[in-house]
Amino acid sequence: MGDDSVNVACKVTPNARRSEIIGWGADEQGRRVLLVKLAAPALEGKANKELVRFLAEWLGCAKGEVSLLRGDTSRTKLLQVPATAQERLQEV
Repeated sequence: MGDDSVNVACKVTPNARRSEIIGWGADEQGRRVLLVKLAAPALEGKANKELVRFLAEWLGCAKGEVSLLRGDTSRTKLLQVPATAQERLQEV
């Protein structure tokens, strides 16, 4: 993606009633993370797929523009999203 993308760290809570953005929080190291509840289990990559789908829909971009860079099996994940999403992320 290059210069037209930004990275965003997310802390995910699977098995929620519905997928939603909670707001900004901090991880164990005090870094800023987007708190996200997902209506999918942390099983066989289902939560990761739901995270990509939900974030793309919420940001108003294609699923192909959102990619999981790190955190496949962790609750804290690093995703790459289009730079155009920065404005939407700042609204949270």
